[in-house]
Amino acid sequence: MDKFEAFILGIIQGLTEFLPISSTGHLYLGRFAFGLEDAGLFLDTMLHIGTLVAVLVFYQKELIHMIKHPFCKLSLILVVGTIPAVIIGLLFEDFFDAISKSGTTIGWEFLATGLIMYLADGVKGGYKKLDDIHFTDALVIGSFQAAAIFPALSRSGLTIAAGLFRKLDRETAAYFSFLLSTPAIIGGIVFQSKELFTGHVEAVSFSSLAVGTVTAAVFGYLAIVTMVNFLKKHSLKVFSYYVWALGILILFLQFSGLM
Repeated sequence: MDKFEAFILGIIQGLTEFLPISSTGHLYLGRFAFGLEDAGLFLDTMLHIGTLVAVLVFYQKELIHMIKHPFCKLSLILVVGTIPAVIIGLLFEDFFDAISKSGTTIGWEFLATGLIMYLADGVKGGYKKLDDIHFTDALVIGSFQAAAIFPALSRSGLTIAAGLFRKLDRETAAYFSFLLSTPAIIGGIVFQSKELFTGHVEAVSFSSLAVGTVTAAVFGYLAIVTMVNFLKKHSLKVFSYYVWALGILILFLQFSGLM
């Protein structure tokens, strides 16, 4: 893998981790486009560290508050929202790992992501701010996040949609979705780190790792800022149209034997 490929994968990871179009699905397509069976577990871990840096920088005030007050409401609703993904991930780890590596279902998952976002975008009257989020809201949104363990079900898309279903206002739905990604990304890094010490790790140059990590961090931060502001006045439907078109294209390529 050269630095250009790492740069492109870093852009894909950074943008699609927070734009509601599925980072895992797009990384799979990026690897396919470069003819890479895998980008390398070490690089994949570093790309996620890049997006974690983006989240930590954007939410530094909230995170500092939770460190100082570990049992505050915000900390507790994040814990509640994370529980479903932890349970599903641990119970069905092998199943989701096989699905993710095969890539056979990503076309259908892109279509499902688009449908869920399209339906959620039609929900009117969202009024809840961050302080108004109940534990039930966090559990529902966390359950949608758990479903996004499927590779091309967008985590951000599903959690934003769940927030809209639960009557969060549009900006808060995006804001909480990305905040909830913090423990999810950390969990993914921990899981991948465990694999690094137990499995075969592909050799990737330090320069490629650095390029991919920094690129993912920069574009991840830009994606967070863009989405939080975008949803104040704009619709999710544009992302639905995009993932529908992408899902149809992937299914065509798969059924025609080209992918």
